[in-house]
Amino acid sequence: MSPISIVSSSKIRVMVVDDSMLARSLIIKGLSAHPRLEVVGYAINTLDAKNKIPALKPDVITMDVEMPGQSGIDFLKQYLPQHPLPVILVSSLNLKVFDALAAGAVDFVRKPDHSQNNDAFITALTQKVIIASQAKVRNPASPSPMGKGLVAPGITAAPLGPAAPMDRVIIGLGASTGGTEATLEVMKRLPEDIPPMVIVQHMPPGFTAMYAERLNRLCKMEVREAKNGDELRRGLALLAPADFQSRVVRIGTKYTLSVTSGEKVSGHRPSVDALFYSMSETVACKMVGIILTGMGQDGAHGLLAMRQKGAYTIGQDKESSVVYGMPGVAAKIGAVMNQTTLENIANVLIRHLKAL
Repeated sequence: MSPISIVSSSKIRVMVVDDSMLARSLIIKGLSAHPRLEVVGYAINTLDAKNKIPALKPDVITMDVEMPGQSGIDFLKQYLPQHPLPVILVSSLNLKVFDALAAGAVDFVRKPDHSQNNDAFITALTQKVIIASQAKVRNPASPSPMGKGLVAPGITAAPLGPAAPMDRVIIGLGASTGGTEATLEVMKRLPEDIPPMVIVQHMPPGFTAMYAERLNRLCKMEVREAKNGDELRRGLALLAPADFQSRVVRIGTKYTLSVTSGEKVSGHRPSVDALFYSMSETVACKMVGIILTGMGQDGAHGLLAMRQKGAYTIGQDKESSVVYGMPGVAAKIGAVMNQTTLENIANVLIRHLKAL
């Protein structure tokens, strides 16, 4: 996330839920050092948390995913529908973090190990806690389909067919806080022969490969983590890997993806702006840019550059965004041509593609 400033006269009340005394101590000490945060208490498991929440009245909870007894995922599924509290997950490199996000958690931070810096972990967690205090908590999602190509009831994703214009379109999509589930919500409604897509989701290293696998399992098109030199083709969505910048490159009539290390852009690596600016500069065919929920403004100005080069641009509306930062800035500066609900974005995209 980019550095943020949220003006408030009162501190953000934080509760730490973790069965590890070492992890609790690290988190409590780190968060307490920030002038905007007050750690009001802790819990050693989810049952302990349920008992303490009414008295402690936290604004935000940090929670481990894996704990003895009831897991963090089950807690979220049972507790959030009646008590919509923002929860930041503190997780090791574990696929279950995505199940917890689907159950309503706002965001997550990777738990430090021997290869990671505790200060960097606390900085990231502090920033996400502050963001979460302003976030809209989603109702937990209904169970996801379990097989490749299966979609939820009422969702149709009919093939676009062999129409030639579909081979001359590139789609870029960017998201941040709340974006893992928002992106899935869009992608699962799209057909298997969708024009080539590139996705940027702000995410810690190690998680993008697992997230790509999740999208690939639950959506009709092929989805995988991008590699340098990947060719963009119909039916393939490439997810920018964490800690690398992904940019579209044109080679003759073909388009590939450049995946390289380098400086952060708009405070991020990968950056939505880096992707969108590259599309505005190099793509000679039709383009579509989509910006979803997220704190800050990464992607907003890149989307404007795309629109100025003739791209069709779509933004998520405020009501359906977990955090109306990135799409809000994009709309404010005139980058968004069609602002709509998350559930309708796929329909808007498909209508546009069929009209080409």
